[in-house]
Amino acid sequence: MPFISFEGIDGSGKSSLLENFKIHLKGLGLPVETTKEPGGTQLGKDLRNILLRTNGEAPCPRAELLIYEADRAQHVEVIIKPLLQKGFWILSDRYADSSLAFQGAGRKLDKEKVVWLNSFATSGLVPDLTVLLDCTVEVAETRRASREDDRMESEKLEFHQMVRDEYLTLAKHEPKRFLVLDAMKTPKQLFEELLQEVKNRKIL
Repeated sequence: MPFISFEGIDGSGKSSLLENFKIHLKGLGLPVETTKEPGGTQLGKDLRNILLRTNGEAPCPRAELLIYEADRAQHVEVIIKPLLQKGFWILSDRYADSSLAFQGAGRKLDKEKVVWLNSFATSGLVPDLTVLLDCTVEVAETRRASREDDRMESEKLEFHQMVRDEYLTLAKHEPKRFLVLDAMKTPKQLFEELLQEVKNRKIL
């Protein structure tokens, strides 16, 4: 069954699109589960608190990456692989590309090492489709104004710009896996574009 990840800078609207797509798939009678990184497992919830809390000691960039990879390894082993084997559609709010964007580009860590760690943590499991919601960092910041930012969201605009640029670079290098959507469009337009694309790619 298909494994689809949803990516984008914080405030891009990826979580809303994922939820709308889940509702549609369930309406078709398809078995579908949604999950997220970090925090898709019980262990992941504990790691998510360490990663995103705004109080207490913050992990250094290398520690941050390794915590994300630990969350990812548990996520794949406990949630994603078992459900795929049972025939479920899996929709994940973030996956391995997030580490390349946030830790590789944002934290300026060695991207080759991030790629290796991603492969190790996931046992080479790659999504059938990665949906990238793209918008400017200024728009994303405005959208987040009504909620309290976590540690990653609180980073400077320059950090988020590097993250956005890396996402677009990743999509350019893997056009067969990525679907880039203009996050300035309405939720209805985004849903319709995603639905049409999964049909064009014969995923649905």
